[in-house]
Amino acid sequence: MKVPLACFVLLLCAAERLNAAPPGKGTDPGGAGRFWHITDLHLDPTYHLVPDPTKVCFSSKGEPASSAGPFGDFVCDSPYSLIQSAFTHMTRLVQPNDFIIWTGDSPPHVPSTELSTSMVIQVMSNMTHTIRQHFPNVSVFPAVGNHDYWPQDQMPSSTNDIYKAATRLWKPWLQDDALKTLSQGGFYTQLVHAGLRVVSVNSILYYGPDLATSNMSDPAGQFEWLEDTLSKADVNMEKVLVISHIPLGFLPFLSNVTAIRNEHNERLVTIFRHYSHVIAGHFYGHTHKDSIMVLLDHKGKPVNSVFVSPAVTPIKDVGDTYSNNPAVRFYLYDKQDFDILDIWQYFLNLTEANLKRRADWMLEYVMTDAFDLPDLRPASLLRLALRLWLPPAGGVFDTYFAHYTVSYDDRPACRGECQILQLCSMLYLDQSSYSACVVAQHHHHHLVNNHLSKIKATSRHQDIV
Repeated sequence: MKVPLACFVLLLCAAERLNAAPPGKGTDPGGAGRFWHITDLHLDPTYHLVPDPTKVCFSSKGEPASSAGPFGDFVCDSPYSLIQSAFTHMTRLVQPNDFIIWTGDSPPHVPSTELSTSMVIQVMSNMTHTIRQHFPNVSVFPAVGNHDYWPQDQMPSSTNDIYKAATRLWKPWLQDDALKTLSQGGFYTQLVHAGLRVVSVNSILYYGPDLATSNMSDPAGQFEWLEDTLSKADVNMEKVLVISHIPLGFLPFLSNVTAIRNEHNERLVTIFRHYSHVIAGHFYGHTHKDSIMVLLDHKGKPVNSVFVSPAVTPIKDVGDTYSNNPAVRFYLYDKQDFDILDIWQYFLNLTEANLKRRADWMLEYVMTDAFDLPDLRPASLLRLALRLWLPPAGGVFDTYFAHYTVSYDDRPACRGECQILQLCSMLYLDQSSYSACVVAQHHHHHLVNNHLSKIKATSRHQDIV
């Protein structure tokens, strides 16, 4: 879908009409369905408090954990105490008929020499049993992550020890048909209840670093299976929640980089556009940050809401300028059409928790209240995305970026290129439209800067005379 500059401007003009949104519905309506989303636990079993800050955790790779406390540090993956605190908080809030989606990545960010297949399976087993202990009567629908394999990222397109282990570990939650495809390719589908189906996609098969599938057009036959699954859901008048680890579209912090291989991203976007009427929402992890996207059809109509949930782990790379506080969330959905109505996100201020030596998880935001939206249907998310483009958008965008980092204290301002990448990745999930957006935004940014320069020059001239 190409988006020339003229069409891009029309989209922004249309946002003026969309801005007249009804006020948010931040209360938790009793008639709505609910499900929780947890992702990127990244347990680091080596985390322990010692005098030498470079020895606190293997996941810091020698960087000093200078603010390490009982619940972790921003250069380390999750200690077990952090994960337990998140689940303990959730247990107080989980209601009957809630279910959980869990979008992968249990092992820590450590060199592959520090792990093995058996160790990865052990960490996955640990996290699975921890979830079952905290939520013994809750249905859980997992997806595999790129760290849920050894060596990391190198997930094959055929059965292997990790797929077999996941099948064994997740048997209490999944039915035989789901377990069969999980054991063969790391993906599955299963009804949540009448009318609502989960489709767990193994996005690692499309991940750029995965050399095991780099030359395959349809690794494990998952594209064929996905289209067949969505087609059957359509015939059966079911709605689908697509869950996966790595998101669709372009990364909001890098220029022109898709989260998965570009050719596989294009095919997924095509499939999801075709079956958008079947899909109630997309739910991903992997980036560790909180972001939204809107899947547009070829005419620019919003057809699907896409959500990327932030991580429980607070780890950041040494070169990163900001991290994220740990987070979990639940979604409210309409029980009639299964559209997403709201997000309630909970977070732990890691700095405060370590100082107090107490994990006080708090409500970070209710999305409809935070942005004055009626719901989180595609049209509402389009309204939000376009509002972030229109002046004066600074305050609204700053709120969005604060949530993107889960209220991380030391985040920088996101302006210029940073803001352009965030905005274009929200609405343009295929190559042609994304590229057109970036070009248009750079052109707009250039015009604005030239205009400001002329104003400043005129002001200086007036001061002189």
